[in-house]
Amino acid sequence: MPAVTVRLGAATASPLIPTPPLRPRERRTPPPADARSAPESSSAPATPLPDPDCHSRRGRRPTTPSVPLLSSNPHYHICAAASEERVEITNKHGERLVGLLHNTGSNKIVVLCHGFIATKSDSLILDLASALTKKGVSVFRFDFSGNGESEGQFEYGNYRKEADDLYSVVLCLYEKNYDVTAVVGHSKGGDVVVLYASIYGNVRTIVNLSGRFDLKKGIEERIGEGSIDRINKEDYLDIKDKFENFNYKVTKESLMERLNTDMRAASVSISKECRTARILCSLSDMFAISFQVPNEDAYEFAKLIPNHKLHVIEGANHNYTAHRKEVADAVVDFIMSNGV
Repeated sequence: MPAVTVRLGAATASPLIPTPPLRPRERRTPPPADARSAPESSSAPATPLPDPDCHSRRGRRPTTPSVPLLSSNPHYHICAAASEERVEITNKHGERLVGLLHNTGSNKIVVLCHGFIATKSDSLILDLASALTKKGVSVFRFDFSGNGESEGQFEYGNYRKEADDLYSVVLCLYEKNYDVTAVVGHSKGGDVVVLYASIYGNVRTIVNLSGRFDLKKGIEERIGEGSIDRINKEDYLDIKDKFENFNYKVTKESLMERLNTDMRAASVSISKECRTARILCSLSDMFAISFQVPNEDAYEFAKLIPNHKLHVIEGANHNYTAHRKEVADAVVDFIMSNGV
């Protein structure tokens, strides 16, 4: 697998137009295979989506993942009976999204969505893919635009754009005659799948792993104290790693996109027909990771989303490092209980 590259562009100052909060919308049924346009949303004008333009390249399935598996459970590997196929999908911005399709022979498929500064080969994503394929469920894991192998510019926010990326993926899988039975997202990806369910409503099961409820919180914990004021003054901020190397850029526009993404409005907009699960770690191991999402976020989701199940994994950190089997079992059990 080629080295993972994040492509960044120069920040430009531009007038900010605050995104209005999402409005509750009527329930929508899954789109037919020839659906081509995104439903209306109050956060962005409806823009016709082009053909997903799926391209597949089938090759010999590697005996090990294409990147080192960093899982705490070394026995977790993609099921040997599943074929692996590289799929390229064009999103509505004309950018190429790169994903891997693990086909077990079943047309029931689950889409896995990575978190912030992660990729489709994140160790948690690999462990979930392994657990699902071992149960005979096909899996699709992909890189959001601007991440991993996918085209596009990395952005700090991009919640709505990533929901649109997911829509392009789901349409492509429908056209390949798959039944998308669930979408699963971790951390930022958890917020994206909730937002997706509120806008499109065409997947009946949603799993949110440790997504944050209040997106106004946790910003300076990640990008530095006083960073919001600096971005407001300078229009952008270069984020560096612990070695003072450039990591990524946060623009004022991308910061505002996050601040204006209303997870409360998204939660109440989800159809009662959509089953959702919120799986979270407890705070007992908060020392283990700097960017822990607090427990109260999970309870806020649980209060607002209809047909919701909350599952707490005691003692786990944000990435479930020492609890991979427990989180994988919880995800698989919830999805399989829906008749997959």
